[in-house]
Amino acid sequence: MNLEKANNNKDMIIKYQNTDNVLEDVCSIIESARDYAYQSVNIALVERNWFIGYRIAEEELKGDNRADYGTEIIKKLSKELKGKYGKGFETRNLYYFLQFYKTFPNILHAVNAKSNILLSWTHYKILLQVFDEKARDWYAKETLKQTWSTRTLQRNISTQYYYRLLKSQIKEPVIKEIKEKNIQDG
Repeated sequence: MNLEKANNNKDMIIKYQNTDNVLEDVCSIIESARDYAYQSVNIALVERNWFIGYRIAEEELKGDNRADYGTEIIKKLSKELKGKYGKGFETRNLYYFLQFYKTFPNILHAVNAKSNILLSWTHYKILLQVFDEKARDWYAKETLKQTWSTRTLQRNISTQYYYRLLKSQIKEPVIKEIKEKNIQDG
């Protein structure tokens, strides 16, 4: 495949354009590949965690005394998984996966599930702190729109930005304050 055909191929992972600066071009190629790899790993991680949560929820529903049964399932599963895959499968994490599935049950049911997974697993984990569905949806949309880092999202949730904005009759000072803090987060 020649370069012209490669550049016109919409399925190409790495977007390449010759700028007559070899260093700049190579850096662009490396960064494009790195970004794609990060995005692919993130999508796989979010999907994995959702499916684990789904499977635990499915098993939990089979038990007679669901609360006790679910706790035992998670403890036993955690012990087995930690032995096989390491510390990322502690009981606490399995509960996060279950909560993630219950909080975002339709995230993988779109025609193209990968286009629905726009936030990182850490973003979703932070959003699980927000129990108010409207507030959680607002934070998720703003995170996408404003490209908030996980640190910015956590701070905005912790300072109750959504509720402060709702209560404020004059919204500009609140928006200005948050934008200034977002700039500090880089």
